[in-house]
Amino acid sequence: MSESPPQHPPPHPAVPAFERQPLFDAVPERSRWRYKPRRVSRLWQSKAVRAGALITLLALSGLVILALVREQTGTQGFLVGLALATLPVPLLAAAFRWLDRVEPGPWRNLLFAFAWGAFAAALVAIIANSFATRWIATATADPASADTLGATVIAPIVEESAKAAAVLLIFLFRRRDFTGIVDGVVVAGFTATGFAFTENILYLGTAFGEDQEIGASGLASVTAATFFVRVVMSPFAHPLFTVLTGIGFGIAALATQRQKIRRVALPLLGLALAMGMHALWNGSASLFGPFGFYGVYGAFMVPVFGLLTWLTIWTRQRELRTISAELPAYAAAGWLAAAEPRALSSMRARTMARDVARRMHGPAAAHAVSEYETFATSLAFLRHRAHRGAAGPDFVEREQELLHHLWQRKEVAAPALTYAARATGRVPVPPPHRDYGGYNPYRS
Repeated sequence: MSESPPQHPPPHPAVPAFERQPLFDAVPERSRWRYKPRRVSRLWQSKAVRAGALITLLALSGLVILALVREQTGTQGFLVGLALATLPVPLLAAAFRWLDRVEPGPWRNLLFAFAWGAFAAALVAIIANSFATRWIATATADPASADTLGATVIAPIVEESAKAAAVLLIFLFRRRDFTGIVDGVVVAGFTATGFAFTENILYLGTAFGEDQEIGASGLASVTAATFFVRVVMSPFAHPLFTVLTGIGFGIAALATQRQKIRRVALPLLGLALAMGMHALWNGSASLFGPFGFYGVYGAFMVPVFGLLTWLTIWTRQRELRTISAELPAYAAAGWLAAAEPRALSSMRARTMARDVARRMHGPAAAHAVSEYETFATSLAFLRHRAHRGAAGPDFVEREQELLHHLWQRKEVAAPALTYAARATGRVPVPPPHRDYGGYNPYRS
């Protein structure tokens, strides 16, 4: 029986030869660009009709869900819940955005994810959960068991599925912005943060209404206890559940076109794990007694949160190593200065390069360096996917487009990045230049 020949990964694609005045014949028309420069003046741009319809849907969902919450909590309770529920949102959003610093995704995707979680997913959850709980209570004639079953089984399935829909939509329709685990974690995190925001308004507003009825206030109030449990102790609960779904989609994004089973099975597995963890969290008190919540929190939730945080940070460092490994080929061909790959693989050097450009030439230069860093990162990831056989048939066209964007910004960005690489110790510092009493920050 003959042995099959060993399978080897596809070789690295050849780097185009550098031209001092490149023609970029392979660059597509502007309307077909896949990597577009960011516009400074506008945060949200959409010409597609379906995008407008989606925004309208989210706005209507927001009006309906806020009206339902206000009806349950009362106007005063709604305002108190809104104020308290807003407190953890900036911290969670900043944390997830920090994880996405290597190749930042567009803000429009993150705003969509947050709005979907806060409005569409919350609306689906509140309607479906209420309907299912009432149906179970009617069928079993046992309202107490219906509430327990609804919280432990129905709510995790409904809520995680509703939140996962946002991750799925961005995965399908903004595929070029969804390239790995970090993207999945960030999108899922923003979606869950939005969902928790609306849910916290409901719980905190309801607690405030109970305090008004019984005359409680201060630290002994139901509002204070609810705030402590939901905002102080477990602001990361919903993001933690949904991040498992995001990781499933992120690993699927790394699969090649031929790995179809992996692309379908991994998101479903992540969703199933999210539902399971959510069910364990919701049912901790009923399953393990009055102190079950604290036991699950300390023995399970905190360690899992730490593990996922480590995984996400490790993945981000791996992305920086990918940049360091892939971009030297373009430096050798002349497209990048020799020190640029070292600077681009360091978050400290990237920040310094933008600061130097701002001091020397103003905000427009800093914006050009920021775009240069983004395009260079996309180029490294594109080449990495090509080496793995996952870049697609349009690799050359996309590579030429990215090189075109880099070349347009090279005059400003290359010296700033070279200076940053030297200042942060990424490359040796050359002898001082006599005209500057030191070395010129813009001497490459």
